[in-house]
Amino acid sequence: MLDANSSWLAHSAQNIGLIFLSLFLLPLDTSLLCLTYCLRFFFTSQATAHRRNVRGTHTPYFAPRTVLVTGVGMTKGLALARLFYAAGHNVIGADFEPTFAPTACGHFSKSLKNFYKLAKPVGGREGTARYMQCLLHIIRQEKVDIWVSCSGVASAVEDGEAKEMIELVTPCKAVQFNVADTKRLHEKHSFIEYTNSLGLTIPKTHTITLHESALRILESVQGGKEKYIMKYIGTDDAVRGDMTMLPRPTALETSQHISRLSISEERPWILQQYIKGPEYCTHALVIRGEVKAFVACPSAELLMHYEALPPDSALSRAMLEFTQTHAAASGDDFTGHLSFDFLVDENEIGNAEKNRVTLYPIECNPRAHTAVALFSNTPEMAAAYMTLLEPPHQGFNGRDHGANGVPAVPPIYPRRPSKYYWIGHDLVTCAILPLLAVFSASGPRIEEVLESFLKFLEHVVFWKDGTYEFWDPLPWWWLYHVYWPSQLLLALLTGKRWSRINVSTTKMFEC
Repeated sequence: MLDANSSWLAHSAQNIGLIFLSLFLLPLDTSLLCLTYCLRFFFTSQATAHRRNVRGTHTPYFAPRTVLVTGVGMTKGLALARLFYAAGHNVIGADFEPTFAPTACGHFSKSLKNFYKLAKPVGGREGTARYMQCLLHIIRQEKVDIWVSCSGVASAVEDGEAKEMIELVTPCKAVQFNVADTKRLHEKHSFIEYTNSLGLTIPKTHTITLHESALRILESVQGGKEKYIMKYIGTDDAVRGDMTMLPRPTALETSQHISRLSISEERPWILQQYIKGPEYCTHALVIRGEVKAFVACPSAELLMHYEALPPDSALSRAMLEFTQTHAAASGDDFTGHLSFDFLVDENEIGNAEKNRVTLYPIECNPRAHTAVALFSNTPEMAAAYMTLLEPPHQGFNGRDHGANGVPAVPPIYPRRPSKYYWIGHDLVTCAILPLLAVFSASGPRIEEVLESFLKFLEHVVFWKDGTYEFWDPLPWWWLYHVYWPSQLLLALLTGKRWSRINVSTTKMFEC
């Protein structure tokens, strides 16, 4: 895709091309949508129908709860809404939407009993208060038992504030960390400092507020093997993908690179040791300091393909132990979604097979991760959330532990871990772009294009689309033919420039 140096004409052509691609595929996708509804009429998903019929009313063994899921426009929120619906609960969905049209793909999901538009927490304290009052209104209006927050990075702290307020004035419980825990884990420098205080391994990390400080550290390792990466502590799409190895070959190049970065007391960065090796990510549901569900999978800077690691692998076990250490250390009030990004030194990959592996945590996301989609075929996941409504177990530190402090009940893993992809992303990146690149002067070879196209076909045939569901196909159609065309048209009209799109999180990275 394009960058900030590309011309306005190139960015416009990029938007127009994708809008026309959506229009070109509209008849085909609409036919598939209609076909799905016809087939569903004759071959209703028996498993889902059975659960809804049996659990749709109160019984001595099951009482449906009302669950509010925010962020249903993203795959992670939609996946959880569907999971609660299939388990027999009443699901209320909410997300940010413009006033002129419904665009969140989860808005029309069959899993939702009702949908509400949320006010964005923008404009300082007034915007945050408006957002919190909006959530409070929904919870009181619908008599919500559990609020499951699937926020994006932009509203993580505000969701922490909302959690504290909602649990104070209503009986509703929130699957969301409080403000202090969210800030400590969300901000890169405080996360690394806290992880180090727990006695866990961390990469060498320095908080930088002056250009001179970064240059002084980099000069000390100039010419050596040790490498670093500069990361902005906050959120800035323009620098998020910058993975420049530091120091550069010469001191002058290093100085020129650092001088281009906007570093100050108000805009701090971290200088973090670069670990060469594969990257992994995790997703965990934590209830009262106990990890109730967990999955680990290979990761990437822009992750669009998900495949769970075997739960009994050394890597998965090590990442689970790391997560449990964090969860237990935070106390019995620690409830929410927790995900980590790790690097493993390429020289230690062999040790992983011998049950010896050193993890280097590089980031924490104290919120739901898209990897939660891997639990789509795991009904026990819904029951794990409902434990929040039960009285806490009176065990060690408020949790039910077995011997040596190990949780007596192991966490839930994906029952049938499928391989997940998003057809819109793969169609462009694995089929269209490689084909177009053939006509450029330095384009790929025909063999490489064919290999990429075969990869796309493999995903279509053997993998599962993260948004499409046979019994709930409309969100998939809406995502590609309403949401993204409207976003691309808006970018075209406003001159907004973007470099990448994450189809699963509906995130457009500005440049």
